[in-house]
Amino acid sequence: MQIKFHGHACIQITGQEHSVLVDPFLTGNPVAVESAETIKADTILLTHGHDDHTGDAINIAKRNDATVITIVELAAYLSLQGLESVVPMNIGGGASFPFGELKWVPALHSSSAIVDGEIIYLGNPAGFVLQMEGVTLYHAGDTALFSDMKLIGERYAPDIAFLPIGSHFTMDPTDALLAAQWLQAKVVVPIHYNTFSLIEQDGHDYAEKLKQYGIKGIVMEPGQVLDTSTWQLV
Repeated sequence: MQIKFHGHACIQITGQEHSVLVDPFLTGNPVAVESAETIKADTILLTHGHDDHTGDAINIAKRNDATVITIVELAAYLSLQGLESVVPMNIGGGASFPFGELKWVPALHSSSAIVDGEIIYLGNPAGFVLQMEGVTLYHAGDTALFSDMKLIGERYAPDIAFLPIGSHFTMDPTDALLAAQWLQAKVVVPIHYNTFSLIEQDGHDYAEKLKQYGIKGIVMEPGQVLDTSTWQLV
């Protein structure tokens, strides 16, 4: 299985038969190296409704005839925008899909969109745990540090965790270090930083500090691919 980083919080998990895209934000993303028009995926997971996570979801879903899975209010909103294959779920809920086992877990953040000058509430933000082809992956979404990350670590023992470190809107590197300890993932990849000036951070410094806790930190640049059989960039 391979995981491609598209920048910001967008990753793409591709196995033998399925490709799962998370929080697609490429159009208008200053660090993205790939166009939304080139993305091929059969499933899209959305952690919350902010446009730097949902920006290209409708376009990619329609072009690929992909299924979008997300929190119920955001799912309803996307259905109103013309998406036909949308699966509503909620925090604590899990289900089996052709690509693997999916479980939604909490995130401390917000979720909304601005439509015609009005703020539209789009349900609770979330993270998720995905078990796919023998790998357990945790994507935190946008979140502050919260102590139930310990429970996620104890319950699911993730092989890899994608954690925001940008601060201002999410955890900063110090909080993300504690999150990594609580989760005890074998590999941690920092996300949601350096896209804009407000969230500038040193991902390499964060990865270096993970070593003291016996955790492998991997800094992924947009366009890079991680092979989960070796946990090496290819």
